[in-house]
Amino acid sequence: MRRFSLVVTATLLAFSSSAFARDTRVEQSLADLLSSQEARDVGIDGSVRFYLAGQPVTVLERLGQDVSNRKTNAANKSDEKACRWVALSTPLALQDGAKARGANAVVDIVSFYKSNEFRSATNYECYAGAILAGVALKGTYAKVP
Repeated sequence: MRRFSLVVTATLLAFSSSAFARDTRVEQSLADLLSSQEARDVGIDGSVRFYLAGQPVTVLERLGQDVSNRKTNAANKSDEKACRWVALSTPLALQDGAKARGANAVVDIVSFYKSNEFRSATNYECYAGAILAGVALKGTYAKVP
């Protein structure tokens, strides 16, 4: 009986660890996120502008680079909903960093999940699993006209 319990336990652990290891890539629009009511509700106030790498912008002064890497609980949420929720916290953190440095923009933003760059002039990427979803954005604080 003990051997049977060990086999069942080992099998369950093998299946559960593979379920938790899921890391599904989800790509979503940054402009849609930033213009949403949810963005205003969490405190993204429009005082700092965000420019993904590839978007045209005139930079007057660069004030350093930063990475915002956030995770959220993804249990019982669709990948899209979990990604949207966690994505709200990344520009919020970059907005706070910009204000602290006297910047009015974050430019050259790229997704930077697990230190891998993804560049798009319109979208950011998120990775969703069974338990967590994560978004990492890297950008440069700047003064723009």
